[in-house]
Amino acid sequence: MSDFRRLSDTMLASPQITPADFAAAKEAGVVLIVNNRPDGEEPGQPAGAEIEQAARNAGIGYTAIPVTSAGLSHPQVEAMRQAIDAAEGPVLGYCRSGTRSTLLWSLARASAGDDPEAIAAAAREAGYDVGPVRQAMDMLSAQAKD
Repeated sequence: MSDFRRLSDTMLASPQITPADFAAAKEAGVVLIVNNRPDGEEPGQPAGAEIEQAARNAGIGYTAIPVTSAGLSHPQVEAMRQAIDAAEGPVLGYCRSGTRSTLLWSLARASAGDDPEAIAAAAREAGYDVGPVRQAMDMLSAQAKD
């Protein structure tokens, strides 16, 4: 069963998806799937290639920006920002729980100059805590406004 959580008009986050979730993604207007989960993270998880094929079959774009236990990097934040900005409709990011996708989205939006408090409130409303990256969000947002 799909657990898509709306972060904004253009972004949803979700725990691990399967090919069975693509009908709901299509119904939600999703035009791009962003896989933030590395392959092999946990036994039995669908491989990225399987999700990519299901996305293509559904007419939905796909990109992978895996986030490992090493944490988030500036190139990942920039890749997420570019993916969101280039999409012509809602984006669905997923990982094991949706948290890494939310954190990456939060940093991407802050790097675009969005208000960190508004980003944090949207994440909270969707059930996610951006506290671990809040200081970085504040810094990125301030840099974007300079």
